[in-house]
Amino acid sequence: MTKKQTEVIVNEIFDSIKLALASGDDPRVEIRGFGSFKVKERRSRDGRNPKTGTQVSIDAKKVPVFKAGKELRERVNRVTP
Repeated sequence: MTKKQTEVIVNEIFDSIKLALASGDDPRVEIRGFGSFKVKERRSRDGRNPKTGTQVSIDAKKVPVFKAGKELRERVNRVTP
């Protein structure tokens, strides 16, 4: 495969993951051996503006979260000589 072909395939995979998470139909996308993506809901809260120190209200929102799979974690933590 050429670099361009590989880029197209990887971009298609990421686009599919983004569409699946944005649709809200399935709250989780799993790629076996790599990890899983899901949408997590954060509640509203009070925070501080770091520049001025004034208190601000942060609205509730949804954020994408990635959790590495067991195989990926093991490969990253494997010690090589």
